[in-house]
Amino acid sequence: MTTYIIQRILLIIPVLFGVTLITFFAMRVIPGDMAKVQLGEYATEEALQAFRDEHQLDDPLPVQYVRWVADLARLDMGDSFRRDQTVRDAIVRRLPVTFQLTAYALVVSLVIAFPAGIISAVKQDTVWDYAARIFAMAGLAIPVFVIASLMIMLPALWFGWVPPIRYTPFTQDPFTNMVHFILPAIALGASLAGTTTRMVRSQLLEVLRQDYIRTARAKGLAERPIVAGHALRNAIIPVITIVGLQLGVLIGGTIIVEQIFSLPGLGRLMIESVNLRDYPVVQGVVVFMCFVYVFVNLVIDITYGWIDPRIRYT
Repeated sequence: MTTYIIQRILLIIPVLFGVTLITFFAMRVIPGDMAKVQLGEYATEEALQAFRDEHQLDDPLPVQYVRWVADLARLDMGDSFRRDQTVRDAIVRRLPVTFQLTAYALVVSLVIAFPAGIISAVKQDTVWDYAARIFAMAGLAIPVFVIASLMIMLPALWFGWVPPIRYTPFTQDPFTNMVHFILPAIALGASLAGTTTRMVRSQLLEVLRQDYIRTARAKGLAERPIVAGHALRNAIIPVITIVGLQLGVLIGGTIIVEQIFSLPGLGRLMIESVNLRDYPVVQGVVVFMCFVYVFVNLVIDITYGWIDPRIRYT
C-alpha cells in the first residue's frame, strides 16, 4: 500500500509539470503587450518599462518559466497585477465559496443519482426505469449554464422571486448564505446526476445477474438486503471512480455557475483575472485546480481497498 501511494505521488509530478508548462506559455501567446494591457494604451514608455522591470517581463520566456516553477515549489505563486495582494491570498480568500458550492452540488448529485439508479435497476423496463433514464439523458444533454439560467429566469417569471445577488458569508447570516447556494448547487448537481445515475444502473444490473445473487434469492433473502448488502457494495467501485472524476468537473464547472449566480469563488476569480489579463492569478488558479483534481483521484484510488477488501495494491 505504501509503495503504491508513493508511486502515485511521484506520478503527480509530471502531470503538474505539464500543466504548468501549458498554462505558462498559453498565457504568453495571447496577443498584446502585457505592460500596455495593465497600464493602458496611454501609459508613458518609462512607466511601461518600469512595469516590465518590476515583473521581470523582459527576461527570456524559459527563464521566466523556471523562476515561476521554482517559486511554486516554495508555495509562492507571485503577486497579482491588478490586486494589492499575492496570488496565494487571493485563492485562499475565494476558496471557501468554491468548496462550499462543490460540496453542496456533490451532495445533490448523489442524493438524486443513487436512488434513481437503484430504482431504475431494480424496476427494470418499468415506468420508473424509463423515467430515471429520461432524467439521466436530460442531465447529460442539457449544459449546466442552461440549467443555471433557467433556475434564475423561471422563478422570476412564475413567482416573482430571484435569488440573492449579493453574497453573504456563512458566519454573518447562515440562512441567507444557504439560500444563495440552493439554486447553484441544484444546477450543478442535477447536471452531474445523469452520469452517476446511468453508472449506478448499469453496474447494479450487471451485479444482480451474478450467480451469488441468484443463490441469495434462492435461499429466501428479501430483496432489500440483497440489493443493499450484496449487490450495491460490489457495484459501487466504478461509481466511486465517476464521483471522483466529477469532483474535478465540479471545480471546473463552478466557473460558469459562480458567474451566473454572483458567487465570489475561484471560478469568478478566474473570469475576472482573464478579463483583466492578470496572468499570475490565472496561472495560480489553474495549477491549484489541477492539484486538487489529482489529489482527489489519489484519495479515491486509496479508498478502493477499504470498500472492496479483495483489491490489493502491489
